[in-house]
Amino acid sequence: WWPDFDALEKMDLEGVKVMWTNYPNMPTGAKATPELYQRLVDFGLKHKILIVNDNPYSFILCGKPISILAAKGAEKCCLELNSLSKSHNMSGWRIGMVGGDPEMITEILKVKSQMDSGMFKPLQLAGIAALNQSPEWFEELNSEYVRRRVAAGRIFDTLGATYDHDTAGLFLWGRVPSKYAENGMTASEVISERVLHQAGVFITPGFIFGKNGEDYIRVSLCARPEVLDRANKKIEEVIDKII
Repeated sequence: WWPDFDALEKMDLEGVKVMWTNYPNMPTGAKATPELYQRLVDFGLKHKILIVNDNPYSFILCGKPISILAAKGAEKCCLELNSLSKSHNMSGWRIGMVGGDPEMITEILKVKSQMDSGMFKPLQLAGIAALNQSPEWFEELNSEYVRRRVAAGRIFDTLGATYDHDTAGLFLWGRVPSKYAENGMTASEVISERVLHQAGVFITPGFIFGKNGEDYIRVSLCARPEVLDRANKKIEEVIDKII
């Protein structure tokens, strides 16, 4: 789930000013590598395109977090966005940040200063407290997400779906055999419908994310392991009616 640089190079890029990227990726959970970030930076420098990477999942199931700003030359063509929403369980608080060259940040602030005048101070203080958490706090957070990912994997095992055991972010994707497609419905749609009606469990069908998701289903890691295990048990009880 990386950019197709060969295809990009064949495009007319003369009028392109900004390229938006998102790694670790949402919705796929694909991780970036230092090599990918360097290639993005080199692409931006070559074509004089500003690369803006959205990186809010950098602390969720990623091992050692990495940033596009660490790539050689990134300060000349890159900005990176981040947020406390995912990394510190503060979704909806709207506490985010942008990093990059000071001159670029100054230009952003010219616009931002005309849009608002800062957020509610207690939220800012809460953000400071969150940023002061120890590395052990993140270890505990990720240990919980690992338990949830394992539990979600058991659901896919029950359904005969294959999956990557090492994706990042708050979701796990499973690939279901395309043979389940029927009557104009994609494989993901068929399996999701059967699981919903037979087991009373809703699993997100990948087709809603576009053609590349037609053979995939998705489980959220926002549910506790015991909830995921309970869902799996309900599916196991009626699995002969599903696959």
